[in-house]
Amino acid sequence: MSDTPRRKVYFASDMHLGSPSQGDPMERERRVVRWLKSIREDAAMLILVGDIFDYWFEYKTVAPQGFVRLLGTLAELSDAGVEIHYFTGNHDIWLFGYLEREIGFTLHREAARMELLGKSFFIAHGDEFETENKSYLLLRKVFHARWAQKLYSLLHPDLTVRFAQSWSRHSRKKGTERYPIVPYRGENEEYLTLFAKSETKKLGDEAPDFFIFGHRHLLLDLMITRQTRVVILGDWLHYYSYGEWDGKTFVLNQFEEDKASPMY
Repeated sequence: MSDTPRRKVYFASDMHLGSPSQGDPMERERRVVRWLKSIREDAAMLILVGDIFDYWFEYKTVAPQGFVRLLGTLAELSDAGVEIHYFTGNHDIWLFGYLEREIGFTLHREAARMELLGKSFFIAHGDEFETENKSYLLLRKVFHARWAQKLYSLLHPDLTVRFAQSWSRHSRKKGTERYPIVPYRGENEEYLTLFAKSETKKLGDEAPDFFIFGHRHLLLDLMITRQTRVVILGDWLHYYSYGEWDGKTFVLNQFEEDKASPMY
């Protein structure tokens, strides 16, 4: 047993485990597990900021197959005293209690403000702030509606999983044909930086020290005032990236960096 104090907060998002169109899904899961084991000794808290799974839908007595290595490792971290928080994304909205009970984490369905080691953090997956894409916002509203979830649950899991994987494969293929890595639009065009700037201006001295987002698959660490930074955590499709906060310094890192895509 290590004597290293648990003093760090780790953040990660957009692992998209189980994605059928992004290389070997089992190898990506093993890589995530290696990272989780590497932080086990000094992690006080692990914050997962959405889209950890490419698709997840829990029925009353059925959960998706796979992810045994990941779920077992998360359970080990929780049992060892690591506090785990899970923010749902746009691919893993449909968590209904199973993982909270089995692993023992706190689930967040909306953005939350948290005090972490002396600083204020605003944390959200980020898709909810994509206000210009009206069709996406409508689809998001349907996905979050209890009536839609109830109707979807009436379908056999084999049908819903096949449908979800087909949709994901088509969507990601369409995107990667245009660009292999999501381009950064600039701080005056990215809706997450614009949201953070607007909130910071509105809140004044009460603004958080950090805005932490996922969703955009960008590696971004941007100072927008002397006090406030906007961080987009990257992903585990290209960057294998995560955030690390020790109460004094926040850094974005890449795990097994020699195998990862370069930062901007």
